[in-house]
This record gives sequence, structure tokens and C-alpha cells, in this order.
Amino acid sequence: MVQPATIDLTALGPILDRYRGRGRESLLPLLHEAQDVSGWLPREVLQAIGETLHVPLADIHGVVEFYSMFYNEPTARRVIRVCFDPACHMAGSPAVRLAIEERLGLKPGETSQDGTITYETVPCLGMCEHAPNALNGDRTAGDLTPADVDAFLEGVYPEPEPKIYGGPLIKLARAGKIDPTSLADFEKYGGYKALRKALTMRPEDILSMMKGSDVLGRGGAMFPVGLKWEMTRNAPGHPAEKHIVANADESEPGTFKDRALMEQDPFSLLEAMAVAGYTVGAENGWIFLRGEYPRAYKRLSNAIEKARAAGYLGHNILGRRGFNFDIELRLGAGAYICGEETALFEAIEGKRGFPRIKPPFPTTHGLFHQPTVINNVETLAATTAVLNMGVEQWHKLGTAESPGTKWFCVSGRVLRPGVYEVPFGLTVRQLIQMAGGVIGREVQAVLLGGAAGVFIGPRRLDTPLTYEDSKAQGFPIGSGVIMVFDEAVDLREIMYMLARFFAHESCGKCYPCALGTQRQLEIVERVLRYGGPLPGDVNMLRDIGLAMTQTSLCGLGQTAASAILSAVDRWPELMQPDSSNGRIVSDN
Repeated sequence: MVQPATIDLTALGPILDRYRGRGRESLLPLLHEAQDVSGWLPREVLQAIGETLHVPLADIHGVVEFYSMFYNEPTARRVIRVCFDPACHMAGSPAVRLAIEERLGLKPGETSQDGTITYETVPCLGMCEHAPNALNGDRTAGDLTPADVDAFLEGVYPEPEPKIYGGPLIKLARAGKIDPTSLADFEKYGGYKALRKALTMRPEDILSMMKGSDVLGRGGAMFPVGLKWEMTRNAPGHPAEKHIVANADESEPGTFKDRALMEQDPFSLLEAMAVAGYTVGAENGWIFLRGEYPRAYKRLSNAIEKARAAGYLGHNILGRRGFNFDIELRLGAGAYICGEETALFEAIEGKRGFPRIKPPFPTTHGLFHQPTVINNVETLAATTAVLNMGVEQWHKLGTAESPGTKWFCVSGRVLRPGVYEVPFGLTVRQLIQMAGGVIGREVQAVLLGGAAGVFIGPRRLDTPLTYEDSKAQGFPIGSGVIMVFDEAVDLREIMYMLARFFAHESCGKCYPCALGTQRQLEIVERVLRYGGPLPGDVNMLRDIGLAMTQTSLCGLGQTAASAILSAVDRWPELMQPDSSNGRIVSDN
């Protein structure tokens, strides 16, 4: 496609007019709107954006080049994105991609001659229960086969809804039972009951409930919610200078739990954030949503608009004088690193999503360097569950040290992949059986905790899924990923996909991660494709992994080697020169 000689800014004018007077924190939404006009961001457009927001052009270029979903070269307005990560690969993504490429006559990264379609293969799209999956513009598609490609490309293939199983369903009780676009439906099924109850209580009493509930962060960090809220409440600052941030940037392969709530019960996230705002004494709410969730974005946008109109957001909420709280929705643009809390703050502030050095911590120096509570979507859902049912009933679920329920993302070679809400304490084997069992004769391995997790073998399937057991067994609960591999899967290929993911997503700010993820990928790729393992590969992978773990700035680099090293340590034959098929012959 040839770049036009001149750029017509006429269509951009009304958009810029709406943003005049705003600051740099409006850069992400303005970039999204500007790109929607023509499909890409020419220099003239970026210059006009800089003049509108008073942001230097060099800084804007840095932001655009940081995100994979922003384009500074001619690109079609409609982008076809097909997932190439493990769950989709095992479910037949290669055949689907081949059918799409034959139909379009394009290879990944190419745009059609008429400039109407760009085709890309991308990391996990967060729909692993619908593998193989893809995006046609902002239209989702899942469970694709080569026979479905024509309907998918024509935009008539049905969009899938989240698959939700398990029980008791507490945090997901309304999912699939209400119209997610209807505030009236939400209210009919208990919506805003928790907020109304909270407003009859002192914030100190709510904090006591949260601390007594023993709810830990459900995104992987496992920090106690009550303590985080209390620290932020006690931090000096006016409510207008405090923030509640929902981290909805779940971008790790195998993770798709938060999408289920945001698509099926979006008002519940807003309610939980309002409860947090009242408890902490914060007036500002922010949702940072990954760019690959277009339907969640639409439903959350609708929910915010309707909640605001009904008086659940804004000033003097529910008649409580002085209780002011509102929410802004920010859409990311394809950067896994923005799931790291300080990188997320930088992204909202209109900067490249680079992690910050800690301390100071977000409770005192978070968004805009002001006191901030940042919680995962599921974590926030747990807080309203505790308010509604009480601490005693919450503790009747799960175990003494891991009370309540957890969302697990079960995917891979199982008959019924999906989001499973279950009490803590079920074993890995029980969860796999709940998902219909393994496809194939037997389980070869299970990846727990996501791409930054660890592999376990069949002998450890009876390990209970609790915080205490996972700590004792040396694996993370993380974001709840349970990815199952049967005996037909080449684990070296999965290791390569994980290494490729981290090498692609490293932000490059710190050398241990930027270089270590590349060296790790080079070794694993050679083992898989270019001659097999060499005698020193295992030690080299361990050295690289240790360097990244000990010296990387943030959690991405600190965990980028964990899954690969767990496979190498547990199954040494994967790295032996005579290992021809990458299948495990032992379970050490």
C-alpha cells in the first residue's frame, strides 16, 4: 500500500476539539480515536495530537511505537488477528491460519493491495476456552475450524460468550442470567446491594471485614486486600487525590477469567470499585482494559454511562453527601507489561508502559504519584461477595488459610475448557475431571499459574489448589491458569511458545530481561528447530534464568524463565540430544 502524499485532517478536527484543554492522561484514548479514522497514525496526525494535548511529538512517537496495536505506517482499518499461543495451537490454530492466509492471499504482517485488510498473528487474545480464536476488527470469534474461515472473514460468524462452570457461583452468580447491558437486570439480581450496605457502615468497619475475610490478590501477587485498602486510606491526601484502579489487562497466555465478568456482569465491577472508593476515601476510579477485549470495552462503557446517569457514579452517590466517585475507562493497545501495576500507571498517564522502581509503593505513590489502590478484577469481585454474604459465610468456603472461591482458567487438552469458580481446596485432578477429563489417553503435563508459572507432571495432580499447598509444592496459583497437555503434545514446542511470548513482550527497560528473554528464546528455538540441544544448554538456561530472576526490574523478567526451567528440571530428557519428539518419558 502506498502512503498518501498528503493527509486530510478534516475528519480528525471534531475529535481534537473534544480533547482540547485536557492533559497527557488523555493520550491513549485520543490515539485510539484518531487511528479509527484511517487505520493508522501518520506524522501529521501525531503532530496535531501533540499540539492539542501539549505533549512533545517525540514522546507521542515513543508511545505509539511501544504498543503493538498502534500503527505509524499505512495499515488497513480492519485488522484480522489470529492467536498463535499454546491453547490455540493445540486446538488447531495452524490449520485455521493457513486457511485464512490462502483466502486473503496474505502472510502475517501484510496488508491487502486495496488497503482494506491487514492480517496479523498475535499472542494470546484471552479467549482460551474458545481456542482457536481470532478477532475480525472488533468482532470476536472462537472455536474456529478451517471450514468457518469464510463466515469469519465475512463478519457473520457468531461471537462466542464466556464459558462459565463450577460452583457455588458467587462472584459469577449473575453471569449468563442477566442482560449485561441492562442496569435494571443488574439491580433485579442483587446489584448495588453491597454498595448500599457499605454506605450504612463506617469505612473502618468495612476495612475490618476485608482484613477478616483474608482475601488475597487474585491476579497473582496475593497481597491482602484489607491491608492494601487500609494503607491507602491512611496515606495523606484529599479524596480528589486518591485513586481506585482496576487492573483488567489480563494478557498472559491461558488467562481469561476477568473477561468473563466484564462481558457478562460489567456493572458488578463498577459497584466493587465504588465500594473501594467509599472505604478508602478516593474519588477517582480507573479501569485499564487490554486492547484485545473490544466487547468488554463496549459493555463496560455502556455500564459506566448508565451507572452515571442513575446516580451510582458522580457526586453525592445514593444521597450520601460528600461521597463522590467516578470512573474512567482506559483501553490499552497490546502490551503485556502494562499488567504490571506501575507500568499500568505510566500507561494511563500517557507514557510508555515502563515499570517503576519500587519503593515507593502505590499505596502512597501510585497513579500520578498519589495514593492508589490497584486490584485485579476478580479481587474486587471478591470484596463485594464478602460484603454481601459476611465474613463467616465466606470462611465456610475453601480452607482455613485459603477461604472463599477462586476463578480457574482451565484450557488446553480438556473436553470442557472454561472459567471455573470453585472453592479453594479442589485438587488439580478434580478440576480436570470437572472439565470433562483430558482429550487423549492421559495427562502428560499441566502448566499452573500461566506463562510465568510452572509445569507439573501426573504424580502431582492430587495437589490441592490452595495458597498453602501451592507454596509447599513450589508452584504459583497466579491468575488461576490450569493448562492441560496430553501425551501427544511436544512440550519443547510449548516451551518455545512461552519463550517467544516473553521475548516479544519484554519492554526493554532493564537489560537482564531485554537480553535474557532473547537469549532464552534463541536456545529453545534451536533445540526445537535448528539442530537440537547442545551439552551446555541446560546450564546456560539456568544461568540466564537466575540472572533474570535476581536482577530484573519487574515481575515479567523475574518470572520469564520459571515455566521453562521447571520443565527442564522436571524432565531432563527434553534437553537431551537424542530427544526426538519432545514427549516426556518420566515424571521426576
